[in-house]
Amino acid sequence: MGRRFPVAVLLAALMLNVSPISSPAQGASEGSRKIVSRVNPQYPSMARSMNIRGSVKIEAVVAPNGTVKSVDVKGGHPLLAQAAQNAIREWKFEPAPRETRETIEVKFSPE
Repeated sequence: MGRRFPVAVLLAALMLNVSPISSPAQGASEGSRKIVSRVNPQYPSMARSMNIRGSVKIEAVVAPNGTVKSVDVKGGHPLLAQAAQNAIREWKFEPAPRETRETIEVKFSPE
C-alpha cells in the first residue's frame, strides 16, 4: 500500500470514452444543425507528451443566431476536455428559428 503509482498510470485510469484515431488531425462529428464556421482545438501539450488520444463528447446549446451559448462535457479525457470546450465555444452554426442542443464529438490523436 505504500507504493506510489506514476502520474501517467493514474491519468490513464481517468480516461473515459477513449477511441483510437488513425489521423493526427482533430475532427468532430456534427449534430443536426449545419456548422458554418469551426475552430480546431489546440492539442494540450501535456496530453501530447503523454501520448493521450481519444474523444471528448460535448453538448452545446446554440442560440437561434448560430452562436454557441454554452458547452457541457458529457465524456472524455479530462486533459482533452478543456481544449474541446474552448474550440466549440468559437464555432458558428446556421441560423434557426429556435435554440437547439447539439451533440459534438471532438477527436484527438497525438502525432
